[in-house]
Amino acid sequence: MLKTLMDQDRWRDSIRLTLRVSYFASLFALLFGAACLVFLDITEVVPYVFIGFGLVNLLNTLLHRYHNNLVLTYNLISILGLASSIVITLYTGGISSPFIFVLAIVVFAGYISTRRYGKVYLYISILTIFLIYLQGISTFSLGRNVVPESSRQLFSFLSILFSVYLLGGVLGKNLLRAHHNLYKTKAELEEQINEKETLLKEVHHRVKNNLQTVSSLLSLQARSIKDEAVRNLIKSSQNRVISMAMVHEMLYMRDDISKIEYKSYVQDLGEYLVRSVKGTKNNVKLTIDIPDIELGIDTAIPLGLLINEAVTNALKYGIKDDEIGEIYIALRRENEKEYVLSIGDDGVGFPEQVNFRNTKSLGLKLIQNLTRQLKGSIIRDCSKKGTNYVVKFKEVDHQKFHPVT
Repeated sequence: MLKTLMDQDRWRDSIRLTLRVSYFASLFALLFGAACLVFLDITEVVPYVFIGFGLVNLLNTLLHRYHNNLVLTYNLISILGLASSIVITLYTGGISSPFIFVLAIVVFAGYISTRRYGKVYLYISILTIFLIYLQGISTFSLGRNVVPESSRQLFSFLSILFSVYLLGGVLGKNLLRAHHNLYKTKAELEEQINEKETLLKEVHHRVKNNLQTVSSLLSLQARSIKDEAVRNLIKSSQNRVISMAMVHEMLYMRDDISKIEYKSYVQDLGEYLVRSVKGTKNNVKLTIDIPDIELGIDTAIPLGLLINEAVTNALKYGIKDDEIGEIYIALRRENEKEYVLSIGDDGVGFPEQVNFRNTKSLGLKLIQNLTRQLKGSIIRDCSKKGTNYVVKFKEVDHQKFHPVT
């Protein structure tokens, strides 16, 4: 998010910088052209190139308001600048012309706007300087020095002054201003993001506390009920609430509040469920095989509820009483957004003819519906002892709340 906002600010600064430099370049070119005609007595080619560049470039800059294409505007400025500089250089002394340094300014402006175009204009300028040098030492000449002998010192002075002011007073000044605004914006954005992250952590913390309060209320309600079946239903609901509270607790504890480290979550959830159903002293082995996988909250909660139902069913119906048994949970990534969950036990299982998709068991219905919420599929692996599922699902993008029905 911060990078996107920074890129947008950098792009806006690039637009302002390019347009500002373009306006100044047009103004200076017009003034320089007028100076050539009035003060330097240069009447051939050079003043008209200056004036032509100034007018065409001014029109190019004004047209940006209509097409709003910075790349087009920038490249036209650069092409006009390169072409005009080459012509002026050829007609003011060739490789000895002080105006040749304007080519470096075009390259510098290119690197400010974009590294890619800066490289292109760098290679073009180097090639151009090399060709100007070759034509200067050969018998073939493309241009001649049209600056009168009496005006050459003043022309050199104005050329150097033009180059230095354009480089330092216009490009340098605006570049520093753009970078100052950029870092100021970055600091402000970071402060805003830190504030929002702090608020989000507080929200997760409060949600966790509220869910724990609901869990405590369910626990108190269960104690007052004598019917074992109803008490077990309330206990199951309590465990579902706890599985959601754990997600919010882990998000609150992490620096990155968008995702949770899923292995530690499943480990904590599994150990809690074993203690909750079988007690602290039990014969159940919990095997977790999950690599370093991080999941967002919209995937972590429904997947956690699915694991909660599968493990609870295994503890209640698969591994009877104090029998020795094992529950395993494995999660692997198939590609960027697709995962495979293998979960099951080595208990007694249930008959193969039972269709878990149409069963009246609330736990099995929830497993099926949660798989659908994860945009996945579920199959029962009957090749192993006990009850075993293979769930293929995709990481869920942020979405509006949809109740599990």
